[in-house]
Amino acid sequence: MTTAMTAEREIHLSFSKADEIHDGLDRAVDALIESAAADANCGILVTRHEPGTYTVALDESVPFGQTHEVLAA
Repeated sequence: MTTAMTAEREIHLSFSKADEIHDGLDRAVDALIESAAADANCGILVTRHEPGTYTVALDESVPFGQTHEVLAA
């Protein structure tokens, strides 16, 4: 798993093994929950860009306290 955090609002993840994805995404969401609570005006958006590549980010289009998932293109 490769992880990169951008400005404490977004985490980019790349996985080489399918069995790493669930735990990796859970850890990324957990890492952003505290920031979301401090912001209190956004939730968390998990985006799958392609197989094995994801972004977990704070997003104002997601209601506070919720996590949404989307597939990019």
